[in-house]
Amino acid sequence: MDIMDTIKSQIEDNTILLYMKGSPNAPQCGFSQRASQALMECGQRFAYVDILSNPDIRANLPKYANWPTFPQLWVKGELVGGCDIITEMHTNGELKTLVEGAADQPEA
Repeated sequence: MDIMDTIKSQIEDNTILLYMKGSPNAPQCGFSQRASQALMECGQRFAYVDILSNPDIRANLPKYANWPTFPQLWVKGELVGGCDIITEMHTNGELKTLVEGAADQPEA
C-alpha cells in the first residue's frame, strides 16, 4: 500500500486520530504532550500514530494534510489543527463538544 493510501486509511478508519511525537502516555515533545493531554481530558477514546516510529508518515502527512507541523488532530476525516488550535478549543470547551459528538455518532 502506498504511504498516502495508508494515511488516508488511518484517517478514514479512526473517528478521532492524533498524529503525534510519542504516545499519549509518553509524549516526545511539549506540543504533543499538551495536545494529547487536552484530548485525554475530554474523556473519549482516540487513536494515535507515533510519527517518530513511522518516518514515512512523518515525511508525507504534511503534504497530505497541507499542514506542516505536528501534532495533528483529525476528527471524522477532517483536520482540526495542531497544538495551539487543540489547546484553545479545549480551553473554551469546543474540543470536548467536538469529540463527544464524533464519538456518539455511529460509524458510516
